[in-house]
Amino acid sequence: MATTADFKNGLCMEFNNGLYSIIEFQHVKPGKGPAFVRTKLRNLNTGKVVENTFTAGHKITTARIERRSHQFLYKDDMGYHFMDSNSFEQLSLQEETIQGSKFLKDGQEVEIIFHAETETALNCELPPFVELVVTYTEPGLKGDTATNATKPATLETGAEIQVPLFIDQDEKIKVDTRTSSYAERVKN
Repeated sequence: MATTADFKNGLCMEFNNGLYSIIEFQHVKPGKGPAFVRTKLRNLNTGKVVENTFTAGHKITTARIERRSHQFLYKDDMGYHFMDSNSFEQLSLQEETIQGSKFLKDGQEVEIIFHAETETALNCELPPFVELVVTYTEPGLKGDTATNATKPATLETGAEIQVPLFIDQDEKIKVDTRTSSYAERVKN
């Protein structure tokens, strides 16, 4: 058991018959009335973010989770298949449990979060940034860089994102997997 004084980002708890992780929290002590804690919680099964307010001192049940490194193998009709980097055991996950699944490429290292008591996989997190090759984009015109104009580009994984006009086909770029946006060009 823990209380609201133990809140920190990333803490996992049992809440509303599910497992939730704290994204952000704020202790509030108004001039009149009791103190409370305003939180944003992410459901570890569905990925949905909810807001909730706890009164100060409220008791919660914490959940133990483990992060394990896995390697992405392939995707088929059964889902996405991963291999544990230490034990070489394989498991498959559905697309809903993978954040940024459109940026997965063969052999990529990811972290899969497991509920320690039941040994069930809750979700899969990609690294914050991945390097991918642009397989198709329209050529940019010289001198068109005065504004922050963008154009669509298809990446080697099949994902489509907006990139600046100066990015050409067959260039390697860094993509932010959390926002699905272009970060920077990778220098050779």
